[in-house]
Parts: sequence; structure tokens; C-alpha cells
Amino acid sequence: MLTTTTATTGTQPSLPPLGLADVIFPSSADWQGEGGSTLFSRILGDLKRANLSVANRLRSIRHDASFVAGVASELNNLPLVANERCGGWYIDPAALTQRKKASAYFKSTDGHTGQWKFSTRRLNLNLLEVVARDGGCIIVDSTRRGKRMPDSLSKTVPVWCCVLNRALFPENPECHALHVPPNVVSDSEKSQMEARLPEFLKSFQALDIDLAPLQKQLTKPLRPLWIAPPQDDDDHNGGGLSRLVVDKVSEKFYPVVCCTASSRRVGAGAEELSGTGYVQGAGDDTENWALGLTAQIFWQHADELLDTPDSDLPDLIKRLVVEFEAGEANAVSELRSVVRPYLFVGTLSAGRAALQERNTCVVTLSSSSSSAVMATAATATATATEPESSWIKSPFHMEVALGRSKAASRMLRQALPQICEFVSRYLMTAATYPEENKNVAIVCDSGRDLSVGVALAVYCWCFDASGNLFGSSDDAKAKRGPFIKTAIRVKLGQIMTAVPDANPSRATLQSVNSFLMGWRI
Repeated sequence: MLTTTTATTGTQPSLPPLGLADVIFPSSADWQGEGGSTLFSRILGDLKRANLSVANRLRSIRHDASFVAGVASELNNLPLVANERCGGWYIDPAALTQRKKASAYFKSTDGHTGQWKFSTRRLNLNLLEVVARDGGCIIVDSTRRGKRMPDSLSKTVPVWCCVLNRALFPENPECHALHVPPNVVSDSEKSQMEARLPEFLKSFQALDIDLAPLQKQLTKPLRPLWIAPPQDDDDHNGGGLSRLVVDKVSEKFYPVVCCTASSRRVGAGAEELSGTGYVQGAGDDTENWALGLTAQIFWQHADELLDTPDSDLPDLIKRLVVEFEAGEANAVSELRSVVRPYLFVGTLSAGRAALQERNTCVVTLSSSSSSAVMATAATATATATEPESSWIKSPFHMEVALGRSKAASRMLRQALPQICEFVSRYLMTAATYPEENKNVAIVCDSGRDLSVGVALAVYCWCFDASGNLFGSSDDAKAKRGPFIKTAIRVKLGQIMTAVPDANPSRATLQSVNSFLMGWRI
């Protein structure tokens, strides 16, 4: 039995932890700093920065990973699923060999109060195969200071389970109820969420996804359950869960266990004054602290990183990241089919390999630091400042340097007309040789964001609703007609079904919609 209560020892009564409000400060002017700030506020700020150091974060991550390992041991028939971006930090591959089976993308923003949402661009349908095969799953995530569990686990996942239950088991109203953790979500908020469920179901059904394969996969509905570490203000079982409970639920449902990895720290300054150096939700917001370190690199070198003095960590991390990226540049991953038999997406390394194959057109979406990956294909690197004419390297290869992150999504909007026309010309030529298979590979750094967005644009631009290639150029223009959001969403749903771990960003999809809906015959 996993429990989240903290035992006391001896005969002394347990005392509640001290908070910032319990500390008495002098009111002397000596404590007044420049600009009206107090000396204490500056000291507390220094303590906070020290507490949030990279070293403390990494130690906290390993501490929390031990809790996740305990959950996995107790519920040993269920696979672990990392809720990206930070869930993967809490799964130690060495302790849990072969236990991580998938990644998911349940955003906390889709569960914020008043902003509840069922995401049609993050369907997470890949989890259904894992759940059906292994009898359920454990979704791992964390949250930052002050919250008991992330909204992704307390609200986004429950809505997902409920909507899919209603879609896949319409004749079984007993499984249509919304289940949320009672200690976290109030009855009032739950009622408001329930009122939105018909709207969420309608948005999923509008994607026109073939449900028959999913219904064949799942023989039982989904049921979310929750577990969390001990909370420093708990006077009750804050989320304990036993194998017995899961087994009982499994009789009628597939258990979807929502595991919060981090312990809650309550009150302003609680972490700073505790002296432990513990950071709740240490794996979150990695762009602000990780220096390029990823969960994969961390667990490969965890002992070395945790034994290194704080002052030496930045140099060590830089070296490990460079070594890892060099190895990744030489690795070859597979392309994944989006529209058979023509359209594929993948990473830059998969694109490099595809350039060596016959009858394959490659569109490379590179960043300034990753374009060297394609150098072995004897192509010059296009930069964001080069003229568009330089993007075309050959009749079979186009390379567009978009940069990184949101800037890349904005650049994509300008590049999509040229990309779609390039692919269209290639496919028109290929259609005159039906005896030869012609493929289009669209690749980017991750193989899940920009490449998926471009694949969606090409899918709409070059193929009809059934996935058939448009004919001649004039015929294609006539058949395209005006693009509408519903049709674009349907094709996005088909792509997300074909490539379940695809995760196109909001900015990427906005660029695609802007291009398609702004097009006129």
C-alpha cells in the first residue's frame, strides 16, 4: 500500500511546520534598503536564487524519481507514460528498465479554471494502444510550488478520459461521468466542466476520425485515478493508492493513474527557509535553467552530474550536450507515413538518409545550429536571410532555415507558399510515372512540430479529402476551392491518428491556417 501520510516517532506530539508568517522581523530602519525594499526581501531573494540552482533542481528530480519508481513497483503491471515536457525527467531508465512505454501531451493550460478544453491537436490516441495492451497506464507529471497537483492531471486528463468514453462507448452511459480528484477540484468547478463536455465531444466528432479501430482496441472504458507524494500540510491521505484499488477498478475500467511526482511546499519562502534545497516541480521550465540539458542526458550521466560541484556544472553540462548532439547527428531515425503512399514526416537525420534514396523528395526545415546535420548530403545551408531562390537545392531537395521555436513558426508562414508549390510540382511530375513510387519526406529537428505543420499544409494543398493526389495544376486549383477550418481540422485529426506523438505548436498551426485560409483561386 502506497501511502502519502507522514509517520511520527517517539511520544512527542508533531508540530506544524513553520512558515514565513511565523517569523518575527525587526522594524528598525537598518532593515530598510534602497528603493524601499527591506533587507530581508533581498536576503530571501538571494536564498530563492540559491535554492533554485541547477544542482538543487537535479537533486530534487532524483528524489522525486524515487517516488515514481515506488509507484511503478507497487502497480507493477502498469507502464509509465511521461507527460511532456517535464514528466520524462522523473522516470529513471536504470531503475525502471523498459517500463516507460510512451509520451503524452496533456497541457495544464487546457485545465485552467474557466479555460477547460479538449485539445483536437493533442489527441494522445497513442496511449490507447498502451492502455489496451498493458491494462492501463501511469501518467507522470509535476507542478511548481504551491499546487497539490498539476491541472494537466487533475482536469485535462479526466476530461480526455470522459470525452473518449462518450465517443467510444455511446451505449454505456454508466461510463460517461466525469471523475476528478475531490481534494483538488471543487464541486462547483466540476459542474462547470461537466456543462462543457457535450461541446468537447462534438469537437472530437467533427474530426471525423474512424472510431472502429479504437473501439476494437479498447474493450473497457477509461477511469482516471490519482496518487501524489506526502504533502507538508496534509492531515489526511493525500492521494494514497494501492494495487488492490487499481485491481478492483480494472474489473470494469482501464485505470489511468495520474502520478504527481513532486511534493507540495506551502507558503511564501517555504522552500528557501526549509534549508533542504528541495525544489517542487524542478523539471519544469527547463529553458530557464537546464542549459541545454535534457532528461535523457541527465539520466545517462546522473551520478557524474550530481557529484560535480555547483560551480563546475555549467561546463560539464555544455560538454555533455555537445557530445550528445554529435551522436544524434550521426544517428538515423525512421520516417513516418502521414498520407499513404506519398507523404512522410521525420527528423533531420531521417531526411539525410532519405536524400540517398531514389524517388524521394525531401523538404528540410532546419535551424541555424542543426543545418549541419544535412551537410553530408552535399547541400549548402540556407539561412533565414538568404533569398527564397536559394532554398531549392535540386528538383528533389528544398532546405529552408526557419530558426527555432516561435520565430521558426513565424518564418514558416512566409515559406509555406514556396514549399507547397515545390512539393506540388514534384508530385505532378511523379504522377506521369505511375510505375514508380514517389515519396515526399518533410523533416525538422524534432520530427513532431514544424514538419507536421508543413505536412498538414501539403496534405491540404495537394490531396483531396480521401487522400488522393490532385491531377494537373489547373485541376488542382479548381478542386482545392476555399479552405475552411473544419476541413483543415479533419486532416489534422488524420495526421494525429497516423503519427500519435506529433505535437505541432499553436504558433505552427496558426501559420498553416493563415496560409491556407488566406489563399484565393
